[in-house]
Amino acid sequence: MQIIFEYHDIAQSDRLESIAKEKLEKLQDKYQMVHRGDVFFKEENTSSDETGKICNIRLSLPGPRLFAEASHDNFESSISESVNDLERQLRKRKEKMKDY
Repeated sequence: MQIIFEYHDIAQSDRLESIAKEKLEKLQDKYQMVHRGDVFFKEENTSSDETGKICNIRLSLPGPRLFAEASHDNFESSISESVNDLERQLRKRKEKMKDY
């Protein structure tokens, strides 16, 4: 699977890339239909201390693309929530494919 990382208003981080890559490769092992992942990291000024570090992940696979977004106080939590959301979406997509 090809994974592309983009950063908005923050510096590039090898640690964040390795965390996201590891989690996305686990998803790809379960769901071989995933071809590409686009991961976007951005930081936003918010009034809450619990949000502001945003991770968006877009997966390309047959049919419509899947997208998840999460905002937490650190990027690791945002990555985990986004990947969990995508796993739910992939599970639903796979169930629909089995019905046919």
